[in-house]
Amino acid sequence: MSRAARRPPAERRAELAAAARDLALADGLAAVTLRGVAARASVAPALVAHYHPAMDELVASAFTSVVAAELEEVRGLLQAVPDPTDRLAVLLRTLLEGARDDVTLVWVEAWALGRRNEALAAAVRDQMDAWQALILSVVEAGVAAGAFHADDAAQTAWQLLGMIDGLNAQALVRWGAGGDRGPVLVRAVEGMLGLRRGTLRLAAET
Repeated sequence: MSRAARRPPAERRAELAAAARDLALADGLAAVTLRGVAARASVAPALVAHYHPAMDELVASAFTSVVAAELEEVRGLLQAVPDPTDRLAVLLRTLLEGARDDVTLVWVEAWALGRRNEALAAAVRDQMDAWQALILSVVEAGVAAGAFHADDAAQTAWQLLGMIDGLNAQALVRWGAGGDRGPVLVRAVEGMLGLRRGTLRLAAET
């Protein structure tokens, strides 16, 4: 491999972090290794080790970069939808349509790898909190508008997050509902929030 051109340290560090992120999206979080990042960035492994001596932290950074970007994208989509029921329908459709399986794989691997990587585990907890907060805001807006009924909005948000994660993880191996995940969850969510059967399906189609 030819010697990498000299770059300012901050620029090189950012370049390698971006390579780790792209590698995680393309091949999964388990692919974010010293040699894997070096190959992705076309540099020597020693250069990666120099700028990112703690690979656990680079893996955690790659995870955060991937999932935080998705969170911001979804948050932007929801902000454009004023009606709480429509907003919930958009949330479910967006997260269950199957177009984000690359991010789902990053999540699934992070839960497993986080058992032995505390930096990653901390990042996973932070991002799960952020997702729960977003879903909670949707539920609370619906309750405040009188559209939803939830005795414990925070618990409902956690439950909804777990259901979304579970269905998406199962779909990675084409089990159960596979690519048609929406109807499975929509019926359960309508029951959880006291919505008339078919409300979210109709909202998603409008």
